[in-house]
Amino acid sequence: MQRRHFLAAASAAATAAGTFPAFAQAWPARPIRLVVPFPPGGGTDATSRLVAEKLGPALGATIVIDNKPGAGGNVGLDVVAKAAADGYTIGMGQAANLAINPSLYTKMPFDPLKDLVPIVSVSDQPVVLTVRADSPLKSLADFVAAAKARPGRVGVAQAGNGTVGHLAGELLERRAGISLLQVPYKGAGPAMTDLLGGQVETYFGSTVSVMPQLAAGKIRALAVSSSRRISALPNVPTVAEQGYAGFDATTWLGLVGPAGLPADIVAKLNAETVKILARPDVREKLVHEGSEPTPGTPQQFAAHIKAEHAKWGALVREANIRIE
Repeated sequence: MQRRHFLAAASAAATAAGTFPAFAQAWPARPIRLVVPFPPGGGTDATSRLVAEKLGPALGATIVIDNKPGAGGNVGLDVVAKAAADGYTIGMGQAANLAINPSLYTKMPFDPLKDLVPIVSVSDQPVVLTVRADSPLKSLADFVAAAKARPGRVGVAQAGNGTVGHLAGELLERRAGISLLQVPYKGAGPAMTDLLGGQVETYFGSTVSVMPQLAAGKIRALAVSSSRRISALPNVPTVAEQGYAGFDATTWLGLVGPAGLPADIVAKLNAETVKILARPDVREKLVHEGSEPTPGTPQQFAAHIKAEHAKWGALVREANIRIE
């Protein structure tokens, strides 16, 4: 009788255990894929690698970076949106693919407000208007004058349609009364390559993507897009300072997962990332690259995404910008 009772109890326990996903007890039990929706070499990629380098050991797992660029970040985040909600695929969302693209593209492969779950905000990154070191353009006034002299022919590289660099250019066109030649790339790396090679005159890129070349003296900054100057570039005036009061266009990054991601996994990823962003070495590196760490709760990140969704959507509709 005792043996039969023991076997029955063991069977019941096994059945009950089988009703719960394996990751609820063992996560993470294998490598985690972090999808970066832009190519290597850009600001999103650099910050993603910094976070992954610290987050992997904190979770006791390997985090593998998977760069999937295209369509202003839509290609990569679509992979995340359609992944199994088991904690083994997450993505580095960005202002473009989470807040701008839904209004910019006539058709989206996913709904960022429904198909993705916010995990944690990581950082803010202003964009910087840059030129090669040998460019005759020395200031934002020079840039505007050149654009007025050659309407529609001053090329401005940006890391992709729908990025904040793209929208910053569109906003500047309207504020300054100029017409620019917007040149979209699949990421910051290719855009910077063509700026250095002389294929394009200027580049509106994130601070992280331009800082290495600024430090090397290969390019020069004309203006930053944030409302205030940044500590990494204290001598570079804002667009607002140079005659366009109220100008503010800042990109931001944050971790997201597929809808349905278990709350305990979201909480674990959030808590460990917040700890990482509070580390002096991580914070110092981000600030040095022109970023501002923005840790917070999943709920705060969700509210920020919704607010930015409304803000950039209004600009896209006002400017009548559409991408098929």
